[in-house]
Amino acid sequence: MDELLKIQEEALAKISACADAKELNDLRVFYLGKKGPIQAAMKSMKTMAPEERKTFGQVSNKTKQEIGQAIEEKKAYLEEKALNERLLAEDIDISLPGNRLPVGSVHPLTRVKEDLEELFLGMGYKVAEGPEVESDHFNFELMNLPKGHPARDMQDTFYIDENTLMRTHTSPVQAHVMLEAKGKGPIKVICPGKTYRRDDDDATHSHQFMQCEGLVIDKNITMGDLKGTLDVFAKKMFGEKREIRLRPSYFPFTEPSVEVDISCANCGGKGCAMCKGTGWIEVLGAGMVNPHVLEMCGFDPKEYQGFAFGIGLERVAMLKYDIDNIRDFYNNDLRFLEQFERKE
Repeated sequence: MDELLKIQEEALAKISACADAKELNDLRVFYLGKKGPIQAAMKSMKTMAPEERKTFGQVSNKTKQEIGQAIEEKKAYLEEKALNERLLAEDIDISLPGNRLPVGSVHPLTRVKEDLEELFLGMGYKVAEGPEVESDHFNFELMNLPKGHPARDMQDTFYIDENTLMRTHTSPVQAHVMLEAKGKGPIKVICPGKTYRRDDDDATHSHQFMQCEGLVIDKNITMGDLKGTLDVFAKKMFGEKREIRLRPSYFPFTEPSVEVDISCANCGGKGCAMCKGTGWIEVLGAGMVNPHVLEMCGFDPKEYQGFAFGIGLERVAMLKYDIDNIRDFYNNDLRFLEQFERKE
């Protein structure tokens, strides 16, 4: 017992006189370690009577606790002292100018999205949004793509479960809008947003991309209304000299369906490497809303007609700003993004 009390007094005195963290840690290892004097003193417990062994064990544990507590208190004191000394030593001139951080700019995809919204809002459209995690019913079935339909293979899909997926296009937003209208027109909306498909990323493809789909439903809507709308879009986004042409195509949710080309800005329609000698560049797909889609979404196809179009924002931005690699949009390289800073 006397030996333990002597060890405790010695340890507390050295801890109190300790001047730095390294010395304090050395004291902790010496007194509380497996080879320390307390452990050595406890070896004598083997020769003690049971009552003495119990009392000795209690005293030794108390000794360890008091030494440990003294070390923690000293450690806190030394850390606070070191912090105060460092604060006094660091003289900061608050009048010095701060470091200039690099400043980004509006992302080119955001610019294209804002330009499209400005254009179509000016034409009387509304902007509609919907969930990116969508049901199979809205993403496919209401778009005239029932289960087993071969056209589903055109869209490699990220499925969460059998009936839930990451939307492959923004068309399901149109279905939500039509159902909310309860069969009463007119409807004029655009639906910009992110979409997802299981695609191998390369210079022209990405597993995540942005679309802006448009939908108009009213009485006496014709293909001429669609063509006029797309002509305004082409001239606004690519320049007043741009012309468009419509080529027959197939999409399950439109009938008839068309692919839309614009005249090549590089050669003016004469033919060059950019347009592969044709004078035209494909930009989007469109068509008259399939009567079956209208019917599934609550509209009487004998009374209402409509047109729809789907615009790839990356496609528009690549053509508009002469970008040849879609991956540049997602690399967050300020040297690339600074090129699109607005000059207002």
